This record gives sequence, structure tokens and C-alpha cells, in this order.
Amino acid sequence: MDHRPGRRPPPFARLRPPALRPPSFSGRLHEPRTATAVGRWLGAALAVCFLTGLVSHFLQHPPSWAAGLLPSRPVWGYRLTQGLHVAAGLAAMVLLFAKLWAVYPRLFLWPPVRSVRHALERLSVALLVAAAVFQVLTGLLNIAEWYPWPFAFVPVHYTVAWVVAGSVLLHLAVKAPVIRAHWSRRSAGTLALPGEERDVPDRRALLLGVGTAVGAVTVTTVGQAFTPLAPLDLLAPRHPGYGPQGLPVNRTAAAARVTPAAVRGWRLEVRGPAPYRLALAELAALPQRRVRLPIACVEGWSADAEWGGVRIRDLMDRAGAPPGAGLRVVSLEAEGAYRIMEMGREYAEDPLTLLALRLNGEVLSADHGYPARIIAPNRPGVLQTKWVARLEVR
Repeated sequence: MDHRPGRRPPPFARLRPPALRPPSFSGRLHEPRTATAVGRWLGAALAVCFLTGLVSHFLQHPPSWAAGLLPSRPVWGYRLTQGLHVAAGLAAMVLLFAKLWAVYPRLFLWPPVRSVRHALERLSVALLVAAAVFQVLTGLLNIAEWYPWPFAFVPVHYTVAWVVAGSVLLHLAVKAPVIRAHWSRRSAGTLALPGEERDVPDRRALLLGVGTAVGAVTVTTVGQAFTPLAPLDLLAPRHPGYGPQGLPVNRTAAAARVTPAAVRGWRLEVRGPAPYRLALAELAALPQRRVRLPIACVEGWSADAEWGGVRIRDLMDRAGAPPGAGLRVVSLEAEGAYRIMEMGREYAEDPLTLLALRLNGEVLSADHGYPARIIAPNRPGVLQTKWVARLEVR
């Protein structure tokens, strides 16, 4: 380009675009004290998620030796643990991104590895960030029932939960000296940090903002499980009072391919030492029980309802079931991961466990499992089998 005196520069020569630079993140709060403060909250949320997730997984997929030992009481047990699981997961999402904001500059230090200890630290950070982000984002999409991936959610979510737990423990072990030094205002090694007292108001404001965001997310979603807060249920994918017969539905009859033709002439088949079959009218003529039980879904919503039907243990006794027998339940639905459900003796013998024919005083709608469905206490919603076709004494 010719810029000699007397020569006019070519058009647009002065309109060069500015050089693009990545953000420097040089603020004072991108430091260990802030990261430790947020990390305490994040660690608590992840611990609640992990423990309640184990409860949910083993209730849905119990090992063979424990299948008959799972408790049916308290009736609200699964409602509580799964509600906590989803609420803590949503809180962890906010806290995780706040934690990443606090440590972001350190994620891109150069050289990336300076020693064996530093390599372990980087490995723990990489595992923790990748696994935790994957876990909270796929969990969020699960409660919205959107699955834009080719793998089965439940086994992958369960496996990655152990990866998150292991990476947290590794991270804590590697970063223990830093965490200890910045755990509290009086921690040794932090009292002389330059500018520390100046940073305190800013840090408090940041933590107040993060806490407010967590509170807002919790208050506007937890109403799907904690019904007193249902009027504030603005961001949750389900409302406990919306749906056929006043109860939400995840899997409809159409989705399960249970058509009116499939239930025409329906008869319940009960297999056991003394097998029998019952038409719907015959089933309705048996002694009926009414129970009020919550139905709690793995996506985090739950709601109380009044159910009417025949006790499972009465149907099993009629089939000659021996003491301590379990039950297999087979649905009319054509396919699905929970088309066949196993029920241990604690549930089968509980007087609150029904083959339900009515919901809130009305005959079951098709989407709620007409002509008959299972309802049992302290049980994940996916195991409250709808469109029951057959009971098998085990």
C-alpha cells in the first residue's frame, strides 16, 4: 500500500476492523476465595443429587437380592427424595456456572502442565467440568422430556454420576491446601492477601446474587413437587394440578399405542397356583378400597390423588400366592422400558397397594391407564404400571 507524501490513501484504508481479543477476565473476584465460597454450595448440591439419585436408581432397578426388601413406607418417601434430586440439580446448574466464572482464567493457563501435581489438578478439573456440565444439562433436558441424543438416558446418567462423584473427590484431594487456605475469612494464609478487605463487599454482592438466582430457580420450580408452592411454579415443565382428571400425564395412551380396540373385551389375567381371569365388571364387583397416595415421577413432579380399586394382596391370595411372594405386572402397551414391572413382597403385601380402577372418584381415563393400573406407596411413577393386562405371582 503506497502512503508516500502527496498520494491519497485508497478508499476504506482507514476502516480496518479492530483486532479481536478474547476477554481477559481480570476482575478481582476471579480468585480462590470466591471459587471456594461458591464451591461449598456446589459441593452440597452435588452431594444431595448423588445420594437421592442413588435412591431413585435402586428403587427403579433394584439388584435381585434387594428386590423384596425395598420399603413401601413412608408413602411420601420417593416424592421427597426425587423432589430434592431435581431441585438440587437445578440449583447445581446455577452454582456450576458461577463456579466456572470464578475459575475461568485458570482453565487456560500456559503451559497447561507444569508438574505431576499440576497434571493431576488439571485432570481433576477437566473430569469435573466435563462430567458435571454433561450431568446437569442432560438432567435438565430429561425433566423436560426432550432426548436429542442416541443413548439411553437412565444408564448413562447413572454412570456419569459416579464419574462426577469420583472427579469431585479427586479435585478435593488435589486442591485441599488451597481450599483449606480460603475456607473462611480467618483461614491462615489469606489474612495478608493484598486488597482482601477491599474485595469483601464485591464478593458478598456476588454471592448474594448467586444465592438469589438459586433461590429464584428453586421457588419457581419446586412447586411441581411441593404443592403449597404450586402457584409459583412458573419455570417447571409440569404443574401438579394440570392434566386429565386433575393429574399430569407423561406417557399417553396414544404414545403407548394402547387403542380402544386393545381394551375392548379386556379381561385381567392372574397367574399363580390357582390362576383365573376377571372381566372389568367382575373386578369392580370385588371389595373396593380407597386410598390417598401421591404419584411421584422421576422428572420431579408429584401430586396427591384419591385412588379406588382392589388390593393387590387380595388378588394374589385368590391366586393361591404363598407368603412372601412377589409379583410381575405386564402392561397392554406394545413396547417400552417399563412394560413389564417387578414388585417385591413389601409392596405386594402393603394394604395401600391397589389395582386401581378409579381416580378422584371417576373411572380411569385412557391416559391414566384405563381399564386398570397399579398404584403403590413410595414408588417411582414409571413403576405405577398403566393398562395392566396380566399379574403373575412370583
